[in-house]
Amino acid sequence: MPDWSENPFALLTLIAAPAILTNSSSVMTMGTSNRFARSVDRCRALAALVEAKRTAPDEDLKLYQKQLHTAERRTQLIVRALTCFYLAVGSFAAAALISLFGAAFFIAHLDALRTACMAVGLICGLFGVGGLVCGSTILVFESRMTLRMLMYESEMRERRGIASAGGTTV
Repeated sequence: MPDWSENPFALLTLIAAPAILTNSSSVMTMGTSNRFARSVDRCRALAALVEAKRTAPDEDLKLYQKQLHTAERRTQLIVRALTCFYLAVGSFAAAALISLFGAAFFIAHLDALRTACMAVGLICGLFGVGGLVCGSTILVFESRMTLRMLMYESEMRERRGIASAGGTTV
């Protein structure tokens, strides 16, 4: 058994790290779910605009189609990020449960099972961290895609002479 007085941060890390990782995964999942809902709403609004313009095509139809295509790609990225965050939450929960079993096996002096739990718990934790990193990276790309689309929309408004403080297309 390690001497906790040698490193006062060891016990804190043992207790706090799983809670912080699980919480961060949950927060990212909640925020990304909100992004997903807004993205779906935007896709629906743009699809309605495209359908309305198909009967009387004008110069806006091409812009709306491009926006719809980008919004659909953005939604796909958000779903991938959500999948990564769900994987992270599940992995951290599994790691915590397996670690509890490992602690029980340690107390019962079942070294083979304790070692197996330690290995599986570590693998689950690594999957969780990987899910967080992967999901966060995907959201960076999604945010940049959204920013590019907003810049394109602003450029189109300026070309048409619509004030940037004026109304929005969607």
